[in-house]
Amino acid sequence: MKGSALVLGQLGGRAAAAFLVDGQLDDLLVDAPEDAPPGPGAVFLGLPDRPMKGQGGVMLRLTDGMTGFLRGAQALRPGAGVVVQVTGHAEGSKALPLTDRVVLKGRLAVVTPGAPGVNVSRTLWDGAERDRLEAAGRAALGTRDHGVILRSAAEGAPDEAVAGEVAMLADLADRLGAEAGARMAALLLDAPGAWDVALRDWPVADLVDEAPGAFDRHGVTDLVAALRSPRVGLPGGASIVIEPTTALVAVDVNTGGDTSPAAGLKANIAAARALPRQLRLRGLGGQVVVDMAPMAKKDRHILDQSLKAAFRACPVETAVLGWTALGHVELQRKRERRPLDVWG
Repeated sequence: MKGSALVLGQLGGRAAAAFLVDGQLDDLLVDAPEDAPPGPGAVFLGLPDRPMKGQGGVMLRLTDGMTGFLRGAQALRPGAGVVVQVTGHAEGSKALPLTDRVVLKGRLAVVTPGAPGVNVSRTLWDGAERDRLEAAGRAALGTRDHGVILRSAAEGAPDEAVAGEVAMLADLADRLGAEAGARMAALLLDAPGAWDVALRDWPVADLVDEAPGAFDRHGVTDLVAALRSPRVGLPGGASIVIEPTTALVAVDVNTGGDTSPAAGLKANIAAARALPRQLRLRGLGGQVVVDMAPMAKKDRHILDQSLKAAFRACPVETAVLGWTALGHVELQRKRERRPLDVWG
């Protein structure tokens, strides 16, 4: 089908959400298993355990025997709890990555507890609209010591809708702040599920389908099955092969049957455009090393621009670190998603 569709369904017995653009799978989220540690967005009251001076942080004791690592933590009161939020998925049995800069997200607004200031998304250019949204945010906060960011989705939303969401998130921030300093570890707020995140963060779709059998009806089941193959075809007969390992994600770019002098650059640019979506759909993060097809060194700046532009448009934070001595490109990608191989 043409246009966009947000499809809510099930994969492996767990809630899942798919975003389709012209029949192509553009994004995918799947709930974690019930026995998995809480994912990004979960908020804990953690108890300081031991400092990790060599790593610049402190270990925190969480509930149910879990531990977390809070980087850059300043002096914490012994025995007193600190409100922290999970920022990514832990690797194996490692501690959960945490931050004490909690953010509470809604579709229209984000509230930052204890970090005052009212800001509007930089993607909104209209000055009158920015002023209107800022005023609505300030009015909803009142005298509370929180900050608010009005998201791009707030453009055109009624003042009462914006103010209502900001007030709701600010109330939640107040409740979380009241827990600080307590002396018992606790899970204060669970991570949002796949459906919640999709409805909150994804663009408004032309069609929303959550009826039984929606994944089969829109071909999502088959599209997800295709992700099990490491090979991804690219325009012109080129391809990439994506292989996660324990240490990193390895990506190999192949030119296919094209032996022209420009084949390497063409294949690499096509790979740069395809890679953000493919990593996103597969839930892959951490260190990513890309073995580019052979090309002239003088053309590397062209490929660099393509890579940065492609990842700039991706919702998962990714840093393009540059070239290695062996001619590989290194990326560092936030672990916001669970990898495809753990979906069952």
